[in-house]
Amino acid sequence: MHLLTARTGEHNAVVISHGTLAALTGASRRGVQNALQVLADHRWLEVRQIGDRGTVNAYVLNDRVTWSGPRDGIRYSTFSAAIIVSDAEQPDADELGAQEPLRPIPSLYRGERQLPTGPGLAPPSEPALPGFEPDLPVRTLEETEL
Repeated sequence: MHLLTARTGEHNAVVISHGTLAALTGASRRGVQNALQVLADHRWLEVRQIGDRGTVNAYVLNDRVTWSGPRDGIRYSTFSAAIIVSDAEQPDADELGAQEPLRPIPSLYRGERQLPTGPGLAPPSEPALPGFEPDLPVRTLEETEL
């Protein structure tokens, strides 16, 4: 519990594999699974499985996740978490730190607007409704960054 709490940061959840938890605690995987089950049984944390194998989970502390109503037949939850990964579990462990940098997301300054370019779909047959124009992904710079 102390290990998870120390790693939540400003979030209320930690995403980490059983293997990485075992390595960090010096315990066996089975010992980690038993400890997590005890914590969940006593309502110290909520376990939310990621994927279908159950070896990577989000461990939610302090508050339960909120589930949305069904939308398109799917019920889901959105929450923020600190994510911890181990280099030992990465398929490209030998290349870590030597990869090419990712491309930066373009930034917009106050008053600028993004203009879509390149080949795209044909124009819609109806104009967009005011206030419902397409919104392309972008990050904005806060006043403190200007």
